[in-house]
Amino acid sequence: MFNFPLAPPQASNFAYEHDLIFYTLCGLTLLFSLLVGVFVIYFAIKYRAGNKVDRSRPMYENLRLELTWTIVPLILGLIMFFFGARLFVDMRTPPKDAQEIFIIGKQWMWHVQHSNGVRENNTLHVPVGKPIKLTMISQDVIHAFYIPAFRTQMHVVPGRYTTMWFTPTKAGEYHLFCGMYCGTQHSEMGGKVVAMEQRDFTEWLANGGNSVAPMSMAQTGEKIYNRLACNNCHGAQNNLRAPSLYGLAGRQRRLANGSTVVADDAYIRESILRPWNKLTAGYDRSMPAYEGQISEEEVLNLIAYIKSMTTSTPPSAESTVNSANAVTAASGADSGNNNAIAWGAMGAQQERTDATPTTRNRTPAVGAIAAQESESR
Repeated sequence: MFNFPLAPPQASNFAYEHDLIFYTLCGLTLLFSLLVGVFVIYFAIKYRAGNKVDRSRPMYENLRLELTWTIVPLILGLIMFFFGARLFVDMRTPPKDAQEIFIIGKQWMWHVQHSNGVRENNTLHVPVGKPIKLTMISQDVIHAFYIPAFRTQMHVVPGRYTTMWFTPTKAGEYHLFCGMYCGTQHSEMGGKVVAMEQRDFTEWLANGGNSVAPMSMAQTGEKIYNRLACNNCHGAQNNLRAPSLYGLAGRQRRLANGSTVVADDAYIRESILRPWNKLTAGYDRSMPAYEGQISEEEVLNLIAYIKSMTTSTPPSAESTVNSANAVTAASGADSGNNNAIAWGAMGAQQERTDATPTTRNRTPAVGAIAAQESESR
């Protein structure tokens, strides 16, 4: 019931001093408004028409009173001016070691470009405890880059670079707004600022803007392979429970009915989803059918991983089948060139993490992806 904060959290080096000046001004305004209001009401009641008071000697001047209500507000005003001007200058003088990030305002999105090439839309990742300098410009109309939790805002105008700096002090996610009316979808031109610990930010930046390092289809397939415990039966060598899958892709496999089949993508897919249809010679119906248990995307990743299980080393050391006898078990297999297709396909199928358009009623309201692609052309 009482969880109703009067202000956003203080999450930057400017927030505390900004709030101190703001609330001091509010307090002084309230004090003098109350003081003047009380005296107005008091004298209005005391000297109202018909009230019996002494009006024979009205006072027209009082030097002491006039100096008091002139000098005291003057001193208070100069004090507030000093602290306000100092904060104003500090907020517009970034330190020389500040990390620079570039911002482009567009109708109606924010495009962020880090110095190492990582790009984001409507999201800004920054490290805690590190001065950040934003160099900003608008592609169309006047915008304003506003982060309430940091108590910072600066106009973003076409044809001219403006700068803003801050030092995040608290990890978390904070709102980002456009503080200047810029068109019909102005209210949707928002996003978030993600303040991360320095170590997490460094890792995020090294991963190309991903929370974890991007994985190929084969590496993703390996995780699924181990999650489904396929390595419990399909080892580096043939065993009583199941045949080895090393060197399988593209080779002939003899079936239980005496026929042979080429282990292409279609065969591997069917062997995963419906393994009983084409049993390998020498094995019975011991493998469970995964039809309806895993998605087609997971099947594609599994196929990519199985195709990578050649004489070369598996994608990572996570798989328990990556043992010293794997090379012996895979002798005579095809060369690792057939893995190039899987890796190439991975590059084409990865999602673009640098575009996060706003949607409303399932309809894209901000053409972030389209705008990004048009620029790249």
